[in-house]
Amino acid sequence: MMSFVSLLLVGIMFPAIQAKQFRKWICTIFHTSGYDTQTIVSNNGSTEYGLFQINNKFWCRDNQILQSRNICDISCDKFLDDDLTDDMICAKKILDKEGIDYWLAHKPLCSEKLEQWHCEKL
Repeated sequence: MMSFVSLLLVGIMFPAIQAKQFRKWICTIFHTSGYDTQTIVSNNGSTEYGLFQINNKFWCRDNQILQSRNICDISCDKFLDDDLTDDMICAKKILDKEGIDYWLAHKPLCSEKLEQWHCEKL
């Protein structure tokens, strides 16, 4: 289970995001992986890894799809550990290239009524 410190690191990675946008991230991560860094989901012939459910067809490489575009230039299994540094770097690339709607949970579940996703200040 992901700790609050890890969530704080996500916030540090995206410093320009305002509070409402940060809440969207927290909500999206919850609905994408349940805050579990070891989540693996098979999805239409590809696999999604880790906290941000990063896809092996485009963003990382594994033994399943040898022709992956591997845009983040990383092995997919790196997204399954508790070191979120590489996860956040790749998620930022996805966000910059595809936008937050890349994560399918965002639009239907995290676009409105974000009050429950408030993070208390330390």
